[in-house]
Parts: sequence; structure tokens; C-alpha cells
Amino acid sequence: MSKLEKITFFSALPPFRGGIAQFSEQFRHSLAKKREVDAFTFQNQYPNFLFPGQSQFEERTPNFKHPRIVSTFRPWTYFRSLRIFKKSKGDLFITSYWMSFFGPMMGFWARFLSKKTVKIALIHNLIPHEKRFFDTVFNRYFLHQYDGFILLSDAVKNDVLGLKPHAKTLVLKHPSYQQFGEKFDKKLAREILQVNPAKKTLLFFGLIRDYKGLDLLLEAFSFLDASFQLIIAGEVYGERNDYDKLIQASKNQQIFFVDQFIPTDDVKVYFSAADLCILPYKSATQSGIKAMCDAFHLPTLVSCVGGLHEEISENENGFVIRDVSAISLSEQIGGIFSGSRIEIVSQNIQNQLDNKENEWDEFADSVLKFADTIQQSKKSH
Repeated sequence: MSKLEKITFFSALPPFRGGIAQFSEQFRHSLAKKREVDAFTFQNQYPNFLFPGQSQFEERTPNFKHPRIVSTFRPWTYFRSLRIFKKSKGDLFITSYWMSFFGPMMGFWARFLSKKTVKIALIHNLIPHEKRFFDTVFNRYFLHQYDGFILLSDAVKNDVLGLKPHAKTLVLKHPSYQQFGEKFDKKLAREILQVNPAKKTLLFFGLIRDYKGLDLLLEAFSFLDASFQLIIAGEVYGERNDYDKLIQASKNQQIFFVDQFIPTDDVKVYFSAADLCILPYKSATQSGIKAMCDAFHLPTLVSCVGGLHEEISENENGFVIRDVSAISLSEQIGGIFSGSRIEIVSQNIQNQLDNKENEWDEFADSVLKFADTIQQSKKSH
């Protein structure tokens, strides 16, 4: 019987918005079915002047009661949060990690928690898309304080092993999201969004940053004929002008740009309206957008970078971009809509999900088993 009966859990959690908070709340919920869990989150993740979006919080989120205990840019709160973690008396400490900026804080916690506590980091991303001079130093310090690491792709596992060659690692598939509701009638979804109900509909979804390749998709879309339309839904982090110029120059003007954070309650409308979601990322590890697509049985076309394509079997549960040039991408998109490829892939995704138990519960079980093995290893030493 595992001695890891109490878990202290830290991550971005609602009311913080975004994929990490959504992921963490689903994971925490499944862990809480199996163990006692004390969950904590940030007071602030970033100073407002460093945050490129309009708000760090989702306004429509219900009032979650997770204590908000630390600000990354106020080091004195690191000591207070450490005292709170020690008072929690978790046998297992789990934290989420996705920015090297968090390395000193999260490394400090693990270093000064009890040696008996098993410390695991769930790493969404180790090497940032926008690199900073301190990344390697902060990441190395962070990694050397933890006993084991959960990764969501082999690409991130390799990044970890590059800095800590003998690290204990476990790669798990990103579970599909279920909290956004169920897919509903495509025609109705398009009516709600006020787009053409008869056109072949492409979707680009999520926070928009340069590395996500929206510029490439807009260039490719210009080569597609008028039977296609493109929905872009997500807040731009940075300058929007370059995207507007590409939209204005496009030969195909069937582009609908919703430049805002999409609230949880509205997500299902966009995914129900689309035929194909495109992730033309220039760099990536894995994607929460792909997990959202799976929940709505929506086929994806993804870049062959990082770990983004690791779970894709071509023409079975998705498609992989073969050539990142705009004209080649447009030709591949056109080919995907030939015959019944879209319908077959969508059905395959649905069949895969129907044949699985609750993916989040399976994910939590795997993490707990991994933690048990680390605990046994610590005892033997």
C-alpha cells in the first residue's frame, strides 16, 4: 500500500485563465478522487506590465477556493509559501512548470521541503519559445531539486535529459479536455458565429503568439478558393498589425478574426463549427488545443516540430504538415478535404475516446504509480 496518502499540489489554477490552469484543475480533480489533496495557486504569475494580454484571469470562472499564496516577482512570498507547504504535510509534492522564470522559486521549495517528501514536477515546457539569457541556469537549478518528472512529449523528455541525464521521467499523453461541453450541430454553431454554414471551415484557436505560425496559415489561406473560410479565435499577444496586413492582402477574404480570449462557455461553439483545426506552429512541445480538438472529434493538421505530432497517425487520427511553405500548405489543406478523409478521421477520434475510460483518472493513476516507485527508490538509498 502506498504511503503517499497526502498530496500538496501547486500550479496555475482557476480563476487564472489559459491552458495550464485548465489542465491543472482537471488533473487536481482526478488526484482528489484518489488521495487527500491540498491545492494552491499564485497570487500573481507575472507583473501586469510584463503580461502581454488584457487580463490574467477568466471573468466567467466560478469562485474557486484554492488559496493564492505566492507572487513570482516578490521573492519574500517564497518563504511564506514554503511554510504553507510544510504545514500541509504532503507525502507527495507536485508542481507544474512551463517557464524558466519560475525555476528559482520552484527549485527553492523542493530544496527545503522534507527529504522524505517525494517531489515531482509536471513539465509542460522546459525550453521557452522566446528564449532568455537565464533559461539554462534557472532550468538546471530547478531540475536538480526534484525527484522525478512527468512530461507530455518525448521532445520535452529529451530537453530534461539534456540538462539532467539520469533524471527519472515518465511521458504521458495529454488527456483530452471534457470540461468545455459536447459537440453540437455544426450548422447551428456557424449560425451563432455568423459564418457561412456551407463552406469548408478552418479553425485557428488559442492565444496568438509569433511561434504559433498564424502568419503562415494566412499566407496559405490566400491560395485557397472561395469554398473555404477561416475562423481565427484568440487574443493576440503582441502586435496585431502584421496579421491585419496579411488579411487585407489575402485573395480569399472569408476570414473571421475574433481577437479576444474565448471564455470557457463559448469554446464549444468554435470547435463545433469547424471541419479542421490547424496548428502551424514554428516551435512546440505539445498542445492543449490538440486535446480540445480530440474532445470534439475535430481533426487537426499540425506542424512536425517538437512533440506536437507524436500522437498523430497520418490519415487515422489527424494530419501532419509536410512542407511549411504557404503554397504547399494550401495544397495539403485542399487535399485533406478531398473524398471523405475528414469524416473518417473524425470518426476514428471518436472511436478512440469511446474505447477509453476517464483519461484524466488514468493520467492521475499513472502519476501516483510513478511517485510510488520514486518513494521506494528513496527508501532503498
